[in-house]
Amino acid sequence: MLRKILIALVVVTVLLPAVLVLLYRLVPPPVTPLMLIRLVEGQGLTRDWTRLDDIAPALAHAVVASEDNLFCEHTGFDWNAMNMVIGELNEGGAPRGASTISMQVAKNLFLWPGRSYVRKAIEAYLTLYIEVLLPKRRIMELYLNIAEWGPGLYGAEAAARHHFGKPAARLTGREAALLAVTLPNPLRWSASEPSGYIANRASVIQRRVGQLGPLLNCVRD
Repeated sequence: MLRKILIALVVVTVLLPAVLVLLYRLVPPPVTPLMLIRLVEGQGLTRDWTRLDDIAPALAHAVVASEDNLFCEHTGFDWNAMNMVIGELNEGGAPRGASTISMQVAKNLFLWPGRSYVRKAIEAYLTLYIEVLLPKRRIMELYLNIAEWGPGLYGAEAAARHHFGKPAARLTGREAALLAVTLPNPLRWSASEPSGYIANRASVIQRRVGQLGPLLNCVRD
């Protein structure tokens, strides 16, 4: 009996994540936990899977500049950012995120929203599979297709059409920056009706894209 339990644990904790990640290397994920949760909450579900090659490169560049400058360099974790957060917490500061794009893909693909330490630990574990089994361009492709960009709105194509009335392939640098800066709080912030803060933040991201140089190599055409 104990042997069967141990085998089941190995399958669930080791083999299942590997199988799912390898599957999503080849096919689009049909749905994510967040999509289902929002659907139950009555927000609807609008998405249209789009290949990374059919999304304006400006969006991937803006997302790296806004969310994870070292995406092309790290192996899933930005240790410097994490050490800074830990230091701030030790000094009594408010908790804030230090998630890389790879960590966000692990969370969005498999987990529920929240800030518990248990969920964060599982997220870190799954990030290892994401980084080992997927190339960077596929990680970005997944991210841009499952990210939440408004109530019931998922992925770059749906976001581009909703906010700017055009396909994701035709996004300008400014529009890409506006979409990128709303990612931390897409239910409150709008790319098509930006507040002064969002507009100013988008300008900062546009400048940063021009400064990153080789740090964008893994998401260039």
